[in-house]
Amino acid sequence: MAPKSDSAEAIVLNFVNEQNRPLNSQNVADCLQKFNLKKTAVQKALDALADSGKISFKEYGKQKIYLARQDQFKIPNSEELTQMKESNSTLQQNLHEQKKAISQVEEEIRTLQSNLTLQQMREKEARLRKEVKELVDKLEILREGVTLVKPEDRKAIEHIYSEKLSQWRRRKRMFKDLWDTITENSPKDLKEFKEELGIEYDEDVGVNLQSFTDMLPQTRKRPRGR
Repeated sequence: MAPKSDSAEAIVLNFVNEQNRPLNSQNVADCLQKFNLKKTAVQKALDALADSGKISFKEYGKQKIYLARQDQFKIPNSEELTQMKESNSTLQQNLHEQKKAISQVEEEIRTLQSNLTLQQMREKEARLRKEVKELVDKLEILREGVTLVKPEDRKAIEHIYSEKLSQWRRRKRMFKDLWDTITENSPKDLKEFKEELGIEYDEDVGVNLQSFTDMLPQTRKRPRGR
C-alpha cells in the first residue's frame, strides 16, 4: 500500500527519489525542515520505507545510507545518451546567450539610470547660468578697477595679522625655553615624554609659522631668525 501523499513516508520517499543519490538521515532531515519533520520522524520513515522495499539502504558501521531503488528508473541506451548530451550542449549554449543578452540589457539600464532626466538637466542648466552670471558680474567689477577693500581696512587687518604672528612666535620661544629647562637632565626619551604629556608641535599638525609669515606684504614681513 502506497503511503498517503501528505504523510512523512510519502514526503521522504518523494525526496529520496528526486535526489537519487546516497543520503543519511541527517541529510534528509536538514532538507525537509520546511515540512516540520523532526529527525526522529525522518529516521522512522526511512526505516519503514527500507523495510517495505520502497528504497534501498546499506549499513556502514552504525550509520545507514539510503538510496532510491534504481530499478524504477529507465536507463537510457547509448543513442539516448548521445541525444541527451547534444540536447544539454544546446541548452548550455542557449543559457550562455541568454546570460549575455541579460548582461547587455542590465548595462543599458545602468547607462540610462546614470543619465540626467530632462527636469534634472533644466535644473542644472539654471544653476550653471546663475553661477556664470555671478562670475561675470564679479569680473566686470574687477575690470572697472573698483577697490574691493578700503586701504585703511586692509592696513588694520594686516596689523592684527602681524600681531597674531608675533604672539605665536613669542609663545613658541617661551615654550622652547621652558621645555629645554625641564628636559635638560631628564632620562626619559623626549619623543615619548612629549607624547605622554599630549604635546604637539606645529609640524605635528601640518602647520608652519614661516608659511603664514610669507603671506604678509614685503614691507611688513619680519626678517627670518628674529
